[in-house]
Amino acid sequence: MQRSGGSGAAIVSEIRSLARPLATDADLDGLAERLGGERFVCIGEASHGTHEYYRWRARLSRRLIEEHGFSWIGVEGDWPDCWRINRWVRGQADQDLDVYALLARFERWPTWMWANRDVADFLAWLRERNLSLPEQERTGFYGLDVYSLWDSLREVLAWLEANVPEAVPAAMQAWRCFIPYREDPHQYAWGTRLVPASCEADVVGLLVEVRRHTIDRTGDAVFDAVQNAEVAAGAEHYYRIMVRGDRESWNIRDRHMADTIDRLALHHGPESKGLIWEHNTHVGDARATDMARDRMLNVGQLVRERHANDGVGLVGFAGHRGSVLAAAAWGTPERVLQVPTARAGSHEDLLHHALGRDAVLIFGPDRSGPWLSAWLGHRAIGVVYQPQHEAGNYVPTRMGGRYDALLWLEHTTALRPLHHEQRPQEPELETEPTGF
Repeated sequence: MQRSGGSGAAIVSEIRSLARPLATDADLDGLAERLGGERFVCIGEASHGTHEYYRWRARLSRRLIEEHGFSWIGVEGDWPDCWRINRWVRGQADQDLDVYALLARFERWPTWMWANRDVADFLAWLRERNLSLPEQERTGFYGLDVYSLWDSLREVLAWLEANVPEAVPAAMQAWRCFIPYREDPHQYAWGTRLVPASCEADVVGLLVEVRRHTIDRTGDAVFDAVQNAEVAAGAEHYYRIMVRGDRESWNIRDRHMADTIDRLALHHGPESKGLIWEHNTHVGDARATDMARDRMLNVGQLVRERHANDGVGLVGFAGHRGSVLAAAAWGTPERVLQVPTARAGSHEDLLHHALGRDAVLIFGPDRSGPWLSAWLGHRAIGVVYQPQHEAGNYVPTRMGGRYDALLWLEHTTALRPLHHEQRPQEPELETEPTGF
């Protein structure tokens, strides 16, 4: 890891000048006020399995929704699964279910990313708040991701059957193209690698057909149908490129998520304000990491580039030590794993020695100081984590370019899942995010 030219004392001084204690909701006052005027606020997490990251993200989100009018949340989850949550929290469907039964419907590994107590508590609060408000003022909850190829195809076909039955035969052409692959996107991807034929034309044709039949229609159901068609087209592209083993599949996925953010903003109207929940690796601007060297981009970068005039805030998380919920290998049951103390010379190591307590750090316009401009390792833990290979989990990062604020936690604990992960009946092949 490369250390900046600034002295250790100067770095410690800068960190301490930016930090404020983080213990209660009141300690978020300055950050909530700083972010309240933005139209898009992306809030990260340094792992997918840490209770404190989820809890503080939820607390900050509640403040922004209640005090600053944020009207929708986009998360690193599948569109069909999160659409069911959206309907539930807005009082539109499944009102006979409690939040635990609702989250039990998540089936894609790792289910604990969303089926956990912190998410359950937040969604229960959001539904209760929504039901006290008129329909048009209720906050939505949406999935930004690209993985749900078959589920999204089913949703599109169901909408066409109910609303545009004459378009179903054309749509079935896309479905039939995928049938030989038995709902296994990896089998499809490898099939296209071995034989120069794909379902790309069929699924793009389906998207064009859906767009044609919805151009003069409005409403949530129409928006859902169009988005599912977009997901199907994006997923086909993602899986087909993923098997090449290069980094372009990452860019396809993050562009899809950024495009979905744009569609959500358009759907909710020009005055709407959105929260984005994703891993730091998606939220923190890629141009301030070594991802840029590999020509990789991410959601944080794209939202900044597209919406600078609307106002964008990027918030990261970091922690020093503790425990995390993760898997030893892709598709295997979750385990509580110990997170060792941060590596010497990393951002986390400097924050620990400078502060020694939980803190919120808000970055001002001048990011040229010795810490904010330093290129140092910043820990990122994915759904797969092997502490013995800890050195590979640090992303070279210029903190002042990657985020606009950082929540720092000295000691963190593992998420509490609502149920234990079962081994998939079919092989669960690796996509992203991984162990970074």
